[in-house]
Amino acid sequence: MEEWVGEQWHRFITRAASGRTSRAPVRLEDMQRSIGLLFRAAGGEQSTRIAPAGHSRVGGVRSLLQRMAGGGTHAVLGQWQNDVLALPPEIGVFDDAARNRQLYLWLAALGAHLQPSGDWLGDHIAATEAALHTYPGLRPQYAALRAAQLAQRPDLARLRGAAANAERAVQQALHGQATPGLRVQHTDVAPLWLWLTLPKAGTAQAAKALGDPDKEGQDSPGQQAKTKDARRRAAQSVEGERNGTPMVMFFRTEAILSWTEFTRVNRDEDDDDDGNQLNAANDMDELHIAPNGEAAASRVKFDLDLPSAAQDDLPLGPGEKYPEWDYRRALLQKDHCAVQRVIARDAAPYHPPPALRAVARQMRRRLEALRAAPGRVRGRTEGDEIDIDAWVRHQVDAGQAPRSEAPPIFIQRQRTERSLATLLLADLSLSTDCYATQEARVIDVIRDALHVFGEALAASSDAFEMLGFSSVRRQHVRIQHLKGFDERWDGNAIARVNAIKPGYYTRMGAALRHATARLAQRSERQRLLLILTDGKPNDLDIYEGRYGLEDTRHAVHAARAAGLTPFCVTIDAQAHDYLPHLFGSQGYALVHRPQDLVHRLAQAYAGLTR
Repeated sequence: MEEWVGEQWHRFITRAASGRTSRAPVRLEDMQRSIGLLFRAAGGEQSTRIAPAGHSRVGGVRSLLQRMAGGGTHAVLGQWQNDVLALPPEIGVFDDAARNRQLYLWLAALGAHLQPSGDWLGDHIAATEAALHTYPGLRPQYAALRAAQLAQRPDLARLRGAAANAERAVQQALHGQATPGLRVQHTDVAPLWLWLTLPKAGTAQAAKALGDPDKEGQDSPGQQAKTKDARRRAAQSVEGERNGTPMVMFFRTEAILSWTEFTRVNRDEDDDDDGNQLNAANDMDELHIAPNGEAAASRVKFDLDLPSAAQDDLPLGPGEKYPEWDYRRALLQKDHCAVQRVIARDAAPYHPPPALRAVARQMRRRLEALRAAPGRVRGRTEGDEIDIDAWVRHQVDAGQAPRSEAPPIFIQRQRTERSLATLLLADLSLSTDCYATQEARVIDVIRDALHVFGEALAASSDAFEMLGFSSVRRQHVRIQHLKGFDERWDGNAIARVNAIKPGYYTRMGAALRHATARLAQRSERQRLLLILTDGKPNDLDIYEGRYGLEDTRHAVHAARAAGLTPFCVTIDAQAHDYLPHLFGSQGYALVHRPQDLVHRLAQAYAGLTR
């Protein structure tokens, strides 16, 4: 009974202390695309990702109800970091939904111009001027946001001492006026929604203590945390309160840390989350991260070793060397990766089930109809329809040159000979071993898509090749040979597709460069590179996080420079966070249901080859 009463009282006083709620909240996930476009168009780093922010400590005068409830000390504010722009998961500061959307866009423009120097006020004054100079059209919206924000600020007449000085400096800074000699931080004043919080010194070291993706030895896929929370939290790197001598107990009574200040996250003896770590992190003002000095490589399980030579697939050559891009040094490392082509050993014959054969026939008819459709040839003196762009150019040039009686402003439909080569590159990493549906794994869905696509392309007479890829560090990037350009789609190729199995990791950059080299040897006018994947690039060594993304992006740009058309089809629900950076906003397709992969792949192929 006492617990129930306490719970009800806590719920009541917390709700009463939180004040009124907005009638028109806007969610970050609904604005993610617009925010990303505005941020990068304003000059923000291409590799910066947009993420939901966590709670930040704030200052300001608290009401009696807030003091009773223990609230009013934290708020979900926008946060700026070198590689992340963290914004509130939901903004309901104003009762007008349009105003809340404008606030999201303003924070994106501000974050693109923010150059932290340690002066929170001065940095935001300079960033505001730069953002308004880049986007003059934002001035009316910013003026309205500033007026609405100033109306919500505390009354200076009710403040005293340092709190009054800090609030006065903030309100002057909102009008673009600096206060010389006064340093104010976001923790000194009430929540300021128009600005971003800045990281403290040591945040980068804290990120490394949590698990730097640029270090050797990453956790295997099976060892990743089961509980995921995308919110960005403040962290600081500290030295561990532990004596190096194991037999001597060390502590100082005055230095004992409470549970809200320290928690051990880099533990080797327990990889399972008991459900308390996330709750503790949510209650902390700042995570204090202390490494235990042990390398992450020691936690990789032995069952990820390569199979024995007797059980492994058959190598097709001594291996090929490819470069790799190191974004930290802006250097393309020559002959850094070793690619080994392999082929399934003694692949058993495969007879697809009737349902899969029916889907293959449907896709074949669709691609045959696409191939038979007439092409559109522009710049004709007569045709089926007017080319609006050509007509506008003709009218503009009419005053500068004699008018032609038969201007080339028409589009004519005529049957053309298609010249197309396609390479399909499938991700065969260990993550494809998970279940996409209750009946089928991701690797099964990919296998069916390869089979259906092979049947359809074989009927179209277009040249195509199929490869699978996985990796174990840079010295062993495995390219599974399924079907070559010069091979027929027959029982052998079908058997090799059926024999694919998941294993190892995803060094996508090296696989893309190998596929680019294969397609560059073709003489067709249009060369299409299709990638099937289910997640981010990753590997056991430093190929994790931004390193793998930047290398993959460099490989995609190299493919485009070679005249190829790379396009990615993925079933990763988080693909919108990184694929626009790799392939561009129009260079990928997200399949929300894995069982729709076959149809989405055919749709993407039809659109690219039309």
